[in-house]
Amino acid sequence: MPHLKQNDDPADITESGVPVRQCAVMRERRPQAEMVRFVRAPDGSVAPDVAAKLPGRGVWVTASQEAISEAVKKQVFARGFRADIKAAPELGDLVETLLIKRLQSILGFAKKAGAIVLGFDQVKSALQKRRPGVMICASDSAEDGRNKLYFLAKSLYGDTELSGALTSDELGMAFGRSHVVHALLETGAFSRNWQADYIRLTGFRSAPENEWYSGTRQT
Repeated sequence: MPHLKQNDDPADITESGVPVRQCAVMRERRPQAEMVRFVRAPDGSVAPDVAAKLPGRGVWVTASQEAISEAVKKQVFARGFRADIKAAPELGDLVETLLIKRLQSILGFAKKAGAIVLGFDQVKSALQKRRPGVMICASDSAEDGRNKLYFLAKSLYGDTELSGALTSDELGMAFGRSHVVHALLETGAFSRNWQADYIRLTGFRSAPENEWYSGTRQT
């Protein structure tokens, strides 16, 4: 069998062009964007390939703590890799950590490209000039501050994408700061990449924005 450049498990493509995979736990087909790929590491362990670029055979699992925990419990990876291999119980926690790092990396590159603004006043000013790609509020942000920004965006644009699952410390790490509470990503590649990985992260931790503004957000 010829060696593929990236990996040896190409996706099925729907008529709309969306790559889909079968979850090794639930045995259902889902968009690849909602999955996490795992590979067999050189030491024989199971390693998350959250970028889905490592070579070799991959096993795909729905991006959630529950699904990955079931995969470990039921030894799904041993069957998928056809090898006597055991996955660490904390595998789901590792995936969560890697997804957070990917999101922090996106923020860091966006900062270098001038595609993000930080701070309450700066976000407020930017909202009044253009529709945002994604508004980011730390999970430990003050209710008053985030309400002012959220409802400003809602009054101007009807609604806006809001992400609130990262703490102010986690956001700050992306910029070499002690903490960041409010940020605004411009519309474009950075906001699209953020949204893709953020959706996967919410399989491992709650998305507080759904509780903050339940019943007020448009669908």
